[in-house]
Amino acid sequence: MRVLLTGAAGFIGARIWARLAQAGHEVVAVDAMLGAAHRDGAQPPPQCRLLDIRDAAAVGEALTGVDVVCHQAAVVGAGVNAADAPAYGSHNDYGTTVLLAAMFAAGISRLVLASSMVVYGQGGYDCPVHGPVEPLPRTREDLDSGVFEHRCPVGGEPLRWRLVGEDAPLRPRSLYAASKTAQEHYAVAFNDSVGGSVVALRYHNVYGPGMPRDTPYSGVAAIFRSQLQSGQAPKVYEDGGQMRDFVHVDDVAAANVAAIEADLGGFTAVNVCSGRPVSILDVATRLSEARDAPAPVVTGQYRHGDVRHIVADPARAAELLGFRAQVDPRAGLGEFAFAPLRD
Repeated sequence: MRVLLTGAAGFIGARIWARLAQAGHEVVAVDAMLGAAHRDGAQPPPQCRLLDIRDAAAVGEALTGVDVVCHQAAVVGAGVNAADAPAYGSHNDYGTTVLLAAMFAAGISRLVLASSMVVYGQGGYDCPVHGPVEPLPRTREDLDSGVFEHRCPVGGEPLRWRLVGEDAPLRPRSLYAASKTAQEHYAVAFNDSVGGSVVALRYHNVYGPGMPRDTPYSGVAAIFRSQLQSGQAPKVYEDGGQMRDFVHVDDVAAANVAAIEADLGGFTAVNVCSGRPVSILDVATRLSEARDAPAPVVTGQYRHGDVRHIVADPARAAELLGFRAQVDPRAGLGEFAFAPLRD
């Protein structure tokens, strides 16, 4: 198939590009080379066209002969403050609407969209007394006293995390989350209008070689990695017990190829995860041990809006896409401790 791949020069996009080529697909690679993802002045690699998806004419030209679009281009990260909102709205949301309109004009109805776990907001929680519940927001009094778990809205009991499936309600809690949720909503409306196939891949915590270095928009694995490389012990917030699912970038690339080749009908959201939950302290410890570096420092500090736990259910990806992550986070994080990062 001929695949238009947006964000093709990025951390995830470059791996998808390589995987698609290996699978025998023809890739039309485009990237805007935004400063948030690439060093200032960076040029796209060979065979990758410099293209801003907000440019309708350029997107229309790039879609010539394309069978399916794999849309990875986005401004990523939670956002530093409200001043970042226009960048997310412009690149992620407006850019996606331009792409969808160009697809409609070109008669293309198949899309694989890079979404994110952040659309869920909080993860899933069970009360030992009252069963599945929607957690109360964590109070500053609890956080200041070192009580980091959510409480039950009925009896106030500490809650336990559980896996989040794709049918969970969408409750974005950051600028990035709001933009990814909007992308999904536009994609649903597009699919309802034209038919075809849209697969929204909700990535969990992606890591691996080529990940951007420590920036205000970096994930926690890159932040720990940069701290270790500069001779510091990783600094872990709260008590380190926050549960996440870390999925290797090569597995994310494989999930995209599977979604492109599956040709599902309608709109389908799919978690892309390892299926092997780990705590943030475990991540920091694994990286420290691999580098024979100082043990992580658990600071007890917190950010009031942080999500305590969010862990994905991998069942739908296995059932519909035949996708199962191959890289165990314990091994993958050990390799990541020495992996080259992107400047």
